[in-house]
Amino acid sequence: MEDLISAISTASGRGGVAIVRVSGTGALALAKKMFSHKGEYLPNMLYPGEIDCGSFRDYGMCVYFRAPKSFTGEEVVEFHCHGGQEIARGILKKTFSLGARAAQRGEFTKRAFLNGKLSLSAAEGMAEMINAESLSQIRAGYSLYTESLTDEGKRLQAVLQTCLASIDADVDYPEEDLNADSRIELSEKLKDTAQSLENLLKTYRAGKKIRTGVTVALCGAPNAGKSSLLNALLGYEKAIVSDEAGTTRDLVEGNLEIKGVLFRLVDTAGLRESDHAIEREGIRRAEKAIAAADVIVYLKEDGEDFAFPADTPCITVGAKCDLKRRNDCDVVLSSLTGEGLEAFRELLYSRGYGQESDVFLLEERHYRAVKDAAEAVSAARSAVESGLPAELYAEDVKRAWESLGTISGETASETVITEIFEKFCVGK
Repeated sequence: MEDLISAISTASGRGGVAIVRVSGTGALALAKKMFSHKGEYLPNMLYPGEIDCGSFRDYGMCVYFRAPKSFTGEEVVEFHCHGGQEIARGILKKTFSLGARAAQRGEFTKRAFLNGKLSLSAAEGMAEMINAESLSQIRAGYSLYTESLTDEGKRLQAVLQTCLASIDADVDYPEEDLNADSRIELSEKLKDTAQSLENLLKTYRAGKKIRTGVTVALCGAPNAGKSSLLNALLGYEKAIVSDEAGTTRDLVEGNLEIKGVLFRLVDTAGLRESDHAIEREGIRRAEKAIAAADVIVYLKEDGEDFAFPADTPCITVGAKCDLKRRNDCDVVLSSLTGEGLEAFRELLYSRGYGQESDVFLLEERHYRAVKDAAEAVSAARSAVESGLPAELYAEDVKRAWESLGTISGETASETVITEIFEKFCVGK
């Protein structure tokens, strides 16, 4: 890993500043060959000067990071130049001519992981922040980046390691009759660990909503006020509003952010019997959107009642409260006057998301790792309480420990590590 790698670390296109990063043994020696600063290069100091790109020069800055106190843990140099594709490309080509090679996708971050500067889950948290579409995704990604999930995984691994030590004692010194007392203590530790793992698994549903947003289906009879509600929530005219029934025949979508969480609103066709082929197709799409929604908003009309999926939260809304009031709904509102909209937003957040936590399972691989660990701990505890030989449940405890280790990357396979960093852009 000591070979020099180089890449443009800022987004392509025009901008105020572009950054070219070089990492590996000899990065500083390379910088001295193409940057005009002649004195000593102190770490973490920006030096102004000319950058010699061969066919042209640019006036910019150079900063040197001494190993291991750098992002990658290696010797790192960055050239900060004027923004623009050709300037940055010219600097990059110059670094190649001086012995660097093109960095692969995510190779800087992969080197940081391999050099112990961050865990595998922290690297994934960085990617979450880069790709964030909402404040909640930034916050959750940052929590992952600052090792919150890794720390919880290591805490549980430490408990399992203690369990293994107890099991080994039972195996190595059966004549000491440690089984009676140690089995009770071991069972309690496994019980607490299982509960912690179960609590983590419960955060995955909220974690998925953080990543992809909460899908909200606005549904009800024709002219119930669905399109008006969509427009009122978005603050502009997204959907066509008309007194004519069946105006909305295709799905109309818009995004709303509440307390940093992204809600993806879907205005659907009015639910009713229809002989019109196009309207029937709109109703079919509405039913499909309802089935896929994370939360259903049902604008209730007199005499109307629909059966919705039992496991999906539903909010009943009495719309057009400026014209009439209802007392059989979760909330009443007026899209025209704005009355009740804030209460509706609070209810939508509570039922559609409503989970606060310091640690979330954002990635499917994290969920699988915790689920596998939970199953192994459960199997071990059952074996302990059944009085089975220690050698049998020791394997389950080891399997749980190894599963949790894949979160930090401690026990992750090279294939998994490679797949994760290949998702990164070049230069990161």
